[in-house]
Amino acid sequence: MSPLFGSNKKEKEEEQEQAVAETEAQSDGVQTYVMEPSLQETHELIQAVLGEVEQVVMGKRPVLDLCAVGILAGGNTLFEDNPGLAKTLLSNTFAQALGINFKRVQFTPDLLPADITGIYIWNQKDQKFQFRKGPLFCNLLLADEINRAPPKTQAALLEAMQEHQVTIEGDTHKLPQPFVTLATQNPIESEGTYPLPDAQLDRFMMKLSVGYPGRPIERAILVKRKQRGQDAHEVKAITSPEKLREMQQSLEKVQVDDAIIEYIVEIINRTREDPRVKVGSSPRGAQALFKLSRALAVLNGRDYVLPDDIKRLSIYTLRHRIILKPEPRIKGVQTEEIVSQILEEVEVPTTQGQLED
Repeated sequence: MSPLFGSNKKEKEEEQEQAVAETEAQSDGVQTYVMEPSLQETHELIQAVLGEVEQVVMGKRPVLDLCAVGILAGGNTLFEDNPGLAKTLLSNTFAQALGINFKRVQFTPDLLPADITGIYIWNQKDQKFQFRKGPLFCNLLLADEINRAPPKTQAALLEAMQEHQVTIEGDTHKLPQPFVTLATQNPIESEGTYPLPDAQLDRFMMKLSVGYPGRPIERAILVKRKQRGQDAHEVKAITSPEKLREMQQSLEKVQVDDAIIEYIVEIINRTREDPRVKVGSSPRGAQALFKLSRALAVLNGRDYVLPDDIKRLSIYTLRHRIILKPEPRIKGVQTEEIVSQILEEVEVPTTQGQLED
């Protein structure tokens, strides 16, 4: 009887210690929130990556957050902005901080599909054709001024952006994983450019703009450049391609309430029903909102999605997927206005995560 009694006493003492620890954690009305371990690791790593990038691209944390969300979600991002606003620097710095392979392609009117996908060349030694990989075979591709390339070259990206593979001479070549495309286009210069086809626009999860820095930030950029004594930046690699792949896969553990799914579906369908819209968002837009919202939740330290995540992402995710009818387009109606109006009209659901908060 004695050993059994001693065992029960020990168990009771452990239970009391656990109860005291829980009470201390909840003292002053503050309850400790514990994420799923793999999601907690993803949260900490992506925050560390953003810390490195923010030291280089200063004063643009909201844009950096969205770009990080896009990379976590495994989606492509289109930057439409004026030249010289650090879009290339942003892309390169993210690649360095993530520890992944980065390639940049300057799109020009004479760029051929083989210039980015690769080509078969004759190997004199082996007496056979050998595939030489193009710059598309990387983890993060920067397609700079993508709208300067002719449609045939832009079409070469379609398979890569969606299926993460390229088909050349009947042979399919898988791209390295993870693979993400960041593209830029200049909105103020139309000479020598080709409008991106809707099929290609739809493959971009988000459309972002960096914008000009304010006076204090611009001054801080110059001061830091003076102190650094060189143009190059030192960036610490936080992750690796394998670790980034694990981070992307961990998002499958994020909880998405059925009410959130209904909320996404209602927003998407409203874009198709608006009388000013000729073509609304595709189902790919709904998928993008779903994936991006999970990444944003983890970025913000949660393992569940809130309606606020959907509201924050909707404009960036849907504005380039909506085609207006001629009359509202002539009147200057912007797709952002339509998405904002839809967000105001659609009833916001109450989820379990909101109740816990």
